[in-house]
Amino acid sequence: MKEETTLNHVALQYYNKEQADIFFTEILKIPKLKEFTIAKELSNAIFKIKENVEVIVYANNNARFEVFITKQPLKKSYEHTCIEIDDKEEFIKCCNKHDLKPMNIQKDGKNLLFIRDFSNNLYEIKEKQK
Repeated sequence: MKEETTLNHVALQYYNKEQADIFFTEILKIPKLKEFTIAKELSNAIFKIKENVEVIVYANNNARFEVFITKQPLKKSYEHTCIEIDDKEEFIKCCNKHDLKPMNIQKDGKNLLFIRDFSNNLYEIKEKQK
């Protein structure tokens, strides 16, 4: 039997619940599935962070994000999430509507699209091949 590794979810930090809803439901078009709280004892055991933390799950058939609402600061890193969308132009319009500024980066004659969300998480955006 052939075994494959698949990605179950991506977990991210967010500072503001309302901004998380805007980014995931309005900009990425991924519905909110559920919310729950992780007790500080479990949070400490897993992440070494001693706080109760609210988690919001956004999911559709192709993507699942667990968003941790916290005031813990993000540090600069190379971490980013690459997602595929249907329409880059529509995505850019929606980002601009919510005062998020997409970054167009040139690499080897190609235009790469990146966006930082309201909590400074970085995403690489690719358009699905049609």
